[in-house]
Amino acid sequence: MAAQGGVSFQEKVGRLLSRRDGKPVLKPSRTLALRDEVANRKVKKGEATCVTEMSVLMACWKQNNFVDSLCSTEMNSFYSCVEKAQAALKNKSDEISSQAGRLPPKQATTLLKRYPNLCSEI
Repeated sequence: MAAQGGVSFQEKVGRLLSRRDGKPVLKPSRTLALRDEVANRKVKKGEATCVTEMSVLMACWKQNNFVDSLCSTEMNSFYSCVEKAQAALKNKSDEISSQAGRLPPKQATTLLKRYPNLCSEI
């Protein structure tokens, strides 16, 4: 049953695209060629890190009238958390850039502009 539906669908598409029945029904609204640029989308931001350490530090500051010397342990824990998060982010970005996968939009646009589409046939 599924094979029959697939065949009839292919026949309908073939009829819509064939020139023997007159003009094709499916007409592209634009030329069927790739553009020389990619939409510049922003990279999604990750989730917030070290929020608990920051809130503990701020609570300590509030209790001690914003004296840094009394909250040194909280400050050290917050800064160590930030360093770990930055290192993890750098490792993640290095893995993404070294993988064979998607290019960032800016890099893809520079490559497409370096090697543009041919406008005329050879």
